[in-house]
Amino acid sequence: MPGKEFFQTQSVAQALAGFRPRRRTGTETVRREDALGRVPARPVLSGAELPGFARSTVDGYAVRAADTYGAGDGLPAYLDVVGALRMGRAADVEVRSGGAVQIPTGAAVPASADAVVMVEHTQVTMPGVIEVTRPVAVGDGVVRADEDVAIGKQLAPAGRPLRAQDLGLLAAAGVTQLEVCRRPRVAIISTGDEVVPPDTAELSPGQVRDATASALAALVTQAGGEPASYGIVADDVDLLTKTLASAVAECDLVVVSAGSSVGARDETTAAVESLGAPGVYCHGLAIKPGKPTLLAECSDVPVIGLPGNPLSALVVFRMVGLPVLRLVGGITSAPPEPSTRATMARPVASAAGRLDVVQVSVCDGVATPLFGHSALLSLLTSADGYVVIPEPATGLDAGAQVTVTMYG
Repeated sequence: MPGKEFFQTQSVAQALAGFRPRRRTGTETVRREDALGRVPARPVLSGAELPGFARSTVDGYAVRAADTYGAGDGLPAYLDVVGALRMGRAADVEVRSGGAVQIPTGAAVPASADAVVMVEHTQVTMPGVIEVTRPVAVGDGVVRADEDVAIGKQLAPAGRPLRAQDLGLLAAAGVTQLEVCRRPRVAIISTGDEVVPPDTAELSPGQVRDATASALAALVTQAGGEPASYGIVADDVDLLTKTLASAVAECDLVVVSAGSSVGARDETTAAVESLGAPGVYCHGLAIKPGKPTLLAECSDVPVIGLPGNPLSALVVFRMVGLPVLRLVGGITSAPPEPSTRATMARPVASAAGRLDVVQVSVCDGVATPLFGHSALLSLLTSADGYVVIPEPATGLDAGAQVTVTMYG
């Protein structure tokens, strides 16, 4: 990584490009049934052809294409029906010149036939004889034995989480288990004398329940990680250092909320710096909300210090934390987030040189910005998604066409 930068604000793009922790999870073997969302550690290759035999794509008759050349409504081709094929059975009927075999969709095509004519283009003229009113070319109505997948072809790439359709193809190819990257274990630490567990029944004046940790754990789970709660740490640098050291020793990524806010910045930086080289990469991102963000790598484990306000913390973790989590977990091709195009209902101001993340509600193609203090978590629960105003821009006009990244 490039040299460390202390208290110097970086753009989000700079941070994502420059902060490349070395940590990667190991691998494990899982059953195909348990592989949804898992990340193949290496490309999964097919050991067999698919479908494995030439099969019909239509209901009709297996024929020799040459016997249908020139056929039409006015001058049909007449063919003798020499048999019928069934699903799940070998194609053991020979199709000679002038002959045809009745065949359903998906059945094996005899090697002696080279096309299938649709039943809609045929008519039974007398028992055992059909007329064909449309010519077919070689290969019409037929899927080759290796047309879906050839031997050695890639069934699933490394680095892309497996989807439902991927599991279907793996099943068709007979893959029963595969090697995947282990899920990253993510330590979640909350700090602050005012923060108390969310199950606290009665709050004393000045206390707040820990909302951020629960939301972060959900985001980690959605992204394919395993959240590990390290609880709430008081504003004590020695206690924070001890907790961080345990988390770095046991996890693949460490996330600290509230520890990088004004007032606790020096203590958090000191605690992180004591954990091992190379230490703090940057402290401060040109993003709103979420400027007081810390990025560090300690003994090869990435550490992310998030702002104290829940909204800011969650916005920053989506923008910066999730890409780091995916990197550590072996994801090189992240699934695209759902998005929609919309028209801004009213103007939004922004400062040049800073990336602004604006929460919006979306209705009938119109995005309405939701404004409020970064401490108001209800802004996120009211939002359908967010709009990113890039660093060079000074805002968005009413009526501007924008891309809204939708919350799942």
